[in-house]
Amino acid sequence: MSDKYIGSNFNDFLVEEGILAETESVAVKRVIAFQVEQMMIEQKLSKTEMSRRMNTSRAALDRLLDPTNRAVTLQTLDHAARALGKRLQISLT
Repeated sequence: MSDKYIGSNFNDFLVEEGILAETESVAVKRVIAFQVEQMMIEQKLSKTEMSRRMNTSRAALDRLLDPTNRAVTLQTLDHAARALGKRLQISLT
């Protein structure tokens, strides 16, 4: 067993493997999909009603709720936030 990673953190490993950005992107999408789904449950919104409020198709909503699908536009995220009575906030860190 190699002691190469002892004392380092997981991000160091991901950077070395060249997959940090991709891993973070997947994690962010999973969190967003989870948050939207939880808010829909809290507000007792069906997918049909949510897609109507977003002025989009059920297929587009399904793509948003799919944690593995990272191809979601800012416009779709904004429509989802507004449909839930929220405001989309994005920042660079």
